[in-house]
This record gives sequence, structure tokens and C-alpha cells, in this order.
Amino acid sequence: MPISALVTIASVNFDLVVDFYTQFLGLNPDRYIPAVYAEFSISGLKLGIFCPKSSNRDEFGHPSHSGMSLCLEVASLESSIDQLAQLGYPPLGPITTASHGREIYAYDPDGNRLILHQTSLSTHSFQQ
Repeated sequence: MPISALVTIASVNFDLVVDFYTQFLGLNPDRYIPAVYAEFSISGLKLGIFCPKSSNRDEFGHPSHSGMSLCLEVASLESSIDQLAQLGYPPLGPITTASHGREIYAYDPDGNRLILHQTSLSTHSFQQ
């Protein structure tokens, strides 16, 4: 029986990706081993970023499309979009409306998909 879970991102651009998430999340890693591993805790989720060993890098090459998305609920889509733009990674498409609220897709420096969503007030009230 698992006792915890985390999402990990493999990156050969380790420093760039760790810096991106440090700035975007406004958090320093809870655990950090230079050029090897960084881990952030976000509302119960652990996000780990690691640099694959050179002998394993082919396994973590960039597929043309990944099914993995890091979904983050944000208080304000507009503020998050501004922050991503300041970091040099603005979302490419428009804000869309889904059943759970408004959302937008963005990408980190390695091209990993981020889905930022802002829960609508009616959806938030319904979930309580």
C-alpha cells in the first residue's frame, strides 16, 4: 500500500527547470542536491525534478507528445499568465472554460505541459 506519491520530471536542463519552478511556484525546493535532484511541496503534492544519469538519458528523451500534464490550481489565471510571461514562457493559446472553471495551457522550459486552472465560484460552491 503506497504511503505517499510524487510527480517527477526528468530534465537534462536541470538548473533551468529548477529555476523556472522556483520562480513560478514562489517556493524554494524542500530538498536540493545540486545538478541531481530538487523537490517542491505544493499543497500535499510533491514535485521532484531530477537530472537523468548520462547512461539513462535516452530513456527520458522528448517524445513528440506527452500524455503527462502538471495541473495546478491558481487563485488568478491572469496573474499566473503574467508571471509565466515574465519568466519567458507565456501560454500560447487563449483561456478556455471547462466544467471546473477557466484554464490555460503553458509549458515549462523542457516542454512539459502545465494546465493552470482557476475554479469558478459556482463549481467551488458545488464541491463543498
